Amino acid sequence: MSYGRNKEKKGKKIFPELENWVYVTRRVHRFYTRQWLQVEFRKKKMQRFKAASLVRNGLHSCRLLSHCRGLCSLPDHALNDDLDHQVLVEGKAWSRTAILNRPSALNALTTAMGARLQKLYKSWEDNPDIGFIVMKGSGKAFCAGGDVVYLYHMINKGKIEECKQFFSTLYAFMYMVGTCLKPHVAILNGITMGGGAGVSIPGTFRIATDKTVFATPETIIGFHPDAGASFYLSHLPGHLGEFVALTGERLNGLDMIASGLATHYLHSSRLPLIEEELGKIVTDDPSVIEASLDKYGELVYPDETSVLHRIELVDKCFSHDTVEEIIDALECEAGRTNDAWCTSTLKRLKEVSPLSLKVALRSIREGRFQTLDQCLVREYRMSLQGVTKQVSNDFCEGVRARVVEKDFAPKWDPPSVEKVSNDMVDQYFSPLSEFEPDLELPTELREAFT
Repeated sequence: MSYGRNKEKKGKKIFPELENWVYVTRRVHRFYTRQWLQVEFRKKKMQRFKAASLVRNGLHSCRLLSHCRGLCSLPDHALNDDLDHQVLVEGKAWSRTAILNRPSALNALTTAMGARLQKLYKSWEDNPDIGFIVMKGSGKAFCAGGDVVYLYHMINKGKIEECKQFFSTLYAFMYMVGTCLKPHVAILNGITMGGGAGVSIPGTFRIATDKTVFATPETIIGFHPDAGASFYLSHLPGHLGEFVALTGERLNGLDMIASGLATHYLHSSRLPLIEEELGKIVTDDPSVIEASLDKYGELVYPDETSVLHRIELVDKCFSHDTVEEIIDALECEAGRTNDAWCTSTLKRLKEVSPLSLKVALRSIREGRFQTLDQCLVREYRMSLQGVTKQVSNDFCEGVRARVVEKDFAPKWDPPSVEKVSNDMVDQYFSPLSEFEPDLELPTELREAFT
């Protein structure tokens, strides 16, 4: 006993700085342990919620689709000093809202906007006083996608590095949305296309309205469905994803809720009510947020003209292995039934880039067996192939004809599906050169659902 007390006193007298260091170290360790446990708890909670949501939404989609079967048995890149005005921020209680604010360009995304969104989301994730995140758009659009006019001008000026930064920045943010540690609510009131879907659909909740217009129109401009489209389209019911990817056909809010692209639907006139309700929430519990959305959500069914009423025909035609076989199947159905839908679908397929058709079909098929990060890494390679013109000039030609000069008479190269070789398609999917790094995503740090 005596020896122990003397030893303790001696230690305090000779090494007081060591004792202080140990004390501080323990406090720091406890602090970071608590922080780590909070993050892990949030990951587990989001994991459980997302797993349950997938089951519920899957069953819900099946019910709606069964019902359907029964019935049918842009401006230049933003300058840095304007950046704060192009992504606005609102704060209410435990939430933060990112507002895409380029209404004159239908809120088209730029590199700088993607970088600011990454910075905002990172700070919101790290802030324990913020429970969830909301995203919406200004004007009549949620987001029309990436700023393809900016890309068009950069390509023509030979500024390929700027194009690479554009894709890498935006794809990284889309991955951040898909692995967000806090619930994410996207209000898709208006045009939601391409990259606009990429920054919203991977999130926890997607609210569609009577004004929502969804599409992946990339084949129309000689590109491929990117921004994570090969992931979420490949998981739609049946072969609806192939149909949407190849044709660029538009879906409305009713179609989105029925197919699972949206989690909730309500009339746009009720949006102020739901935003007010969200502003009162003081928790990060996704089930509480879901209950608030359910409170104002409506049970709806697709219009009579919806493609979902033709899901069996879509599956029959778009389940084939090649674009040529898909076209043959549609022509056979059109000749046999004189169905106007088959005729109009054929017309759309013959107007878009033949190379894009084959690239898009393969991309959706590969995406069906890949994770979100794997799809984004592959799409990054494909996007670089598209903007460097190593395979074809179709992207610049498509943007010129459809968006810039608007003569609507693109000269595709190759001009027909039959002339698109397998080697051309393979090159789109081939690894980048040894001097060109792949897209790097922080999968080990951010995978919240594995």
